[in-house]
Amino acid sequence: MIEATVQLCTYNRAALLERVLEACFDQVLEAERYEVVLVNDGSTDSTASTIERARANAPCLFTVVHQANGGLAKARNAGIAHANGRRIIFIDDDVLPLPNFVGEHLGAGMRRPDAIVRGGAIDVEDLDNLPTPVWSIRNYSGNYFWTTNVSVPLATIRAIGGFDESFSEYGWEDIDVGLRLRARRVPAIFDPMALVYHYKPPRRTRDIKRMLAQARAQARTAVRLIALHPHWRAYLATGVNSAQRGFHWLTRRAGLGERVRSRLSALAPDAVLRGRELRLARALATEVYFEELERALVAQR
Repeated sequence: MIEATVQLCTYNRAALLERVLEACFDQVLEAERYEVVLVNDGSTDSTASTIERARANAPCLFTVVHQANGGLAKARNAGIAHANGRRIIFIDDDVLPLPNFVGEHLGAGMRRPDAIVRGGAIDVEDLDNLPTPVWSIRNYSGNYFWTTNVSVPLATIRAIGGFDESFSEYGWEDIDVGLRLRARRVPAIFDPMALVYHYKPPRRTRDIKRMLAQARAQARTAVRLIALHPHWRAYLATGVNSAQRGFHWLTRRAGLGERVRSRLSALAPDAVLRGRELRLARALATEVYFEELERALVAQR
């Protein structure tokens, strides 16, 4: 009997996906007790052939859904629709679960059958030189429902209608789920032994454009989040409050964004962003986020 579904979605990450699936299959739990459900959200690289190679080595039930690119919320719902486990475990396509991962989620779920189980994520820059798998507070995420490493009874996620597909751009779709589950008083527990390695390669100058595009998309979806959840948690998380908006209005008036852009433009195209340069890139993304947030709020009126 299948007790757990490991669900992940992927888009154009073929090289990384192979390692992730290997880790999903390399579990100490008996293979007949869990399954892996993968949604290929319209990848245009070699993801399809990577999946077929992985299928040949899958010790457990391995279900693949291929669909046109529709965004993460829609892809998650496709995964939920094909899940069979009593508990569904969500991960991303850039994490490596440890061998005890599925067993830990099931064990924690047995102790609190109704609860969300949140696991830990250890950020790594190199998947070939992994640190000792010991969770520490610096790897902590306070999100109530964070799909990098979280599980919930399948019946519970289906009861709230899964993910809201109006979140078609980057950001907030899992926060929305968490807020809806919290509103239903679904408890959440943390299991520090349910660990994944979260691959975060060094940022480079060429990544700044994508960082800014994500910031703009996240600002637009933030407005959708607060429309659905006019609650202090959403206002604080998104920055849609007078303190944060006022502060960034002042930084825009002071021309902070333009000064940061000027400094970053002097870097070599392939330069690794470390220390001060990385802080500047993140500061610029924050400025772009709040700039786009103001536009989106005006457009909503």
